[in-house]
Amino acid sequence: MEPDSRDDRLRAAAFAYVDRLMARGGDILSYRDLEAFEFEGGRVPLIGQTGIRKVRGVEAALSIMTTFRARPQDRPYDDEVGDDWYGRYKWRGTDPGQSDNVALRRALELAKPLTWFVGVGPATYTAIYPVWLVGEEPADHEFVVALDEEMREQWENARLYHPVDLALRRQYAQSVVRRRLHQPVFRQRVLIAYSSQCALCRLRHSELLDAAHIKEDSEGGEPVVPNGVAMCAIHHRSFDANVLTVRPDYQIEVRKDVREEQDGPTLLHALQGVHGEKLVLPKQRAAWPDQGLLEERYERFRAARIAS
Repeated sequence: MEPDSRDDRLRAAAFAYVDRLMARGGDILSYRDLEAFEFEGGRVPLIGQTGIRKVRGVEAALSIMTTFRARPQDRPYDDEVGDDWYGRYKWRGTDPGQSDNVALRRALELAKPLTWFVGVGPATYTAIYPVWLVGEEPADHEFVVALDEEMREQWENARLYHPVDLALRRQYAQSVVRRRLHQPVFRQRVLIAYSSQCALCRLRHSELLDAAHIKEDSEGGEPVVPNGVAMCAIHHRSFDANVLTVRPDYQIEVRKDVREEQDGPTLLHALQGVHGEKLVLPKQRAAWPDQGLLEERYERFRAARIAS
């Protein structure tokens, strides 16, 4: 069905524009590109200075934004994920009648989809969309955010659920948040910190780069830059398989049996060639891999090597 109102047409056009930007830019969006969006003959920036984008003549907010800070505690608002694995987006200030908060409330009441722009570097963002506001928690000055339609439906039906169903709802929400929010934001922040190059071989093709977790999120690892290293696909797979590791002194170590193999140029250059090299570290020391986490990982590598 075609959008039948200016609001619906605006949102559909905005999503299509962000689709094109994401496809072109490897999921990294610049503030300049987000300001350049045009709709029905006029420029309509998709992002606002306050973090909550309102468009004249449209009741409901169009987008929300979480500001990037090198240290999360320095952000002006503490947007986060709750214990139930639903997102939380803070009001602007503490006045429920403030115009930005009213626009968010209208998005909730009208069930309008929004885009959540999450800062991954200075004036750069990744987009999580569409998302929906599904609840409001006035005591904490925040709205509840569902990251997909199933999460939205489950929130609305929560009062009908048994405790077992609520546990399943939480598991589903956790999987969606990790896939749609934590992983893309973590990847982009790590790649930016490492200047979009593999920290082992300096490969600079971003489409071939991953953010490797030092401590996996399934083991309690946090999606923060010091828990990540930018790696190309082959080095990421090798790291996960304990073929190689990074020691706490940032030196790369390749498993001994792999170093002794003779099996062509890929093995020689991609694996044996990085043994003993130093990791290429981010310019900002705060982004360097956490040495305590590397120590834990190195002990696992040694244990796997002994077991084999």
